[in-house]
Amino acid sequence: MGDVLIDFDVPGEMRDGTVLRADVFRPTRDGPWPVLLVRSPYGKQDPNIFRILEPLAAVRRGYMVVLQDTRGRSGSDGDWEPLTNERADGHDTVRWAAALPGSNGLVGMYGPSYLGNAQWMAAAGGPPELRAIVPGFTWSEPFDGLFGRGGAVELGLSASWSLSQGPDLLARRWKDSPADLHRELTALVSEIDALATRTYWELPSGAFPAFERAGVPDLGYQRALADPEAADDCRVAGTYDRVDVPVFNVGGWFDVFLQGTLDNHIAMSAAGRPSTLLIGPWSHQGQSGQQGEVNFGVAADQGSIDLRASLGDLRLDWLDRRLKPGRPAAPDGRPVRIFVTGVNRWRDEDAWPLARSVDTPMYLREDGGLSFEAPRAGKQPDTYRYDPADPVITLGGTLLMSSEFPPGPYDQRRVEERPDVLVYTGEPLEADLEVTGRVRVSLVTSSTAPSTDWVARLCDVGVDSVSRNLTDGILRVSGVPGEPAEHEIDLWSIGHVFLEGHRIRVQITSSNFPRWDRNLNTGEPAEAATVMSVADQTVFHDAVRASKIVLPVVPPEDLAR
Repeated sequence: MGDVLIDFDVPGEMRDGTVLRADVFRPTRDGPWPVLLVRSPYGKQDPNIFRILEPLAAVRRGYMVVLQDTRGRSGSDGDWEPLTNERADGHDTVRWAAALPGSNGLVGMYGPSYLGNAQWMAAAGGPPELRAIVPGFTWSEPFDGLFGRGGAVELGLSASWSLSQGPDLLARRWKDSPADLHRELTALVSEIDALATRTYWELPSGAFPAFERAGVPDLGYQRALADPEAADDCRVAGTYDRVDVPVFNVGGWFDVFLQGTLDNHIAMSAAGRPSTLLIGPWSHQGQSGQQGEVNFGVAADQGSIDLRASLGDLRLDWLDRRLKPGRPAAPDGRPVRIFVTGVNRWRDEDAWPLARSVDTPMYLREDGGLSFEAPRAGKQPDTYRYDPADPVITLGGTLLMSSEFPPGPYDQRRVEERPDVLVYTGEPLEADLEVTGRVRVSLVTSSTAPSTDWVARLCDVGVDSVSRNLTDGILRVSGVPGEPAEHEIDLWSIGHVFLEGHRIRVQITSSNFPRWDRNLNTGEPAEAATVMSVADQTVFHDAVRASKIVLPVVPPEDLAR
């Protein structure tokens, strides 16, 4: 490549003496150049990195690009313990990268998910050479999307991710014994292949048997259940006062870390830090216009956002303005861009959440109704029986799991036919209704179990009667059996227009498995629970014990914006 020079496996020494290795891409022209740094546990030649921000394109635009294997992965030394060393190693790597031959001493970081958290951790360490980060699709609070949600274990993500990281670990462990390596890899792959049919179903979920059998560390939830302070190793929440660099947050409405991306932007803005936000109709591993059963259009694709620019170009434009001082550049424009589903168009905003959204309740009613009018009389509650041996199976949503469980919007009617799923549906809308912001459900319930779960899901029912999921949430509760109590379930956020003639629907149930682990209804902790009990569940919706969903409704005059 005549205009790009690549050095492979360049060593960098961390403060404890551990050597991490990186591939370094440099322009052949005279520098110096700003550095774009990626720190990844997936291998520095992982093709997914090249799809995020193509290194050759960045080099030709006047950057050095450094792709580094994190500690204990691929070409780097050390022991692999997910998410535990990224703050110190990130700080040290930024300083090392800034001093590489050809560097101008300014460093920016990019990458999604684990790579995004590695950026936040490095930034919290305060290396002076770090001038900008572009984290995408990453969390804020580990127990709100990474390790768990609402008190339940994020089992679908943790089990599939942890096992899928095993091959590199086993290759190191058995590097001198090909026969043993083949045997161990075969056993590991059998665990992965059986996730949907066997592995996910094993108990206890909080001390997952497959991890021990496969000899791989878990993503981190088991460590954090045993020692809550362990979550500090990857917690972004609470670090914003130490992150003194501009941030470009990228996320998707169907990403498992959607709310974390939004929360990171909200907190940085509140702290007076420069923060930009872009939310597309995307999932964690796919930023195309097709998500689940819905095609959001060519303009939704990351390669042609609003038919104006690719996501890679938008990132590089933003980085140019931070890492190339003195160079004329166009201003950032408005700090928030979201894709509004339903009408399927991009829109720029001054802030998130939208100040003009109005929290508007819709009440669960008798006979499966859902109304903007509160109930005025006592009505018989709805009941169902929750059996953890026969849970509601995950169908779409904001998730990252094994391939049998794709994310995104799917027809929910087969879920809604189950006797353990309560369905509440509004009347056909007389005009378009935009709901943009954070959604929550307030339920008054009782259970015969000392501990149980409540799951709520918001759906858009089209004129063809197809019910497609928009967002959902879970809450694990404990209480006195049979005693009513009010609970609030966080459904995270959406940006969606319910079209005229469509109906708003809410599902209430007690499981969404294997995305979230099953509550066995006994009150035992997830680390030990193996015995199941059936629970009789009651949902109240009378004048005194009203249950409702609260929607952030955008005034109708803003639909034309």
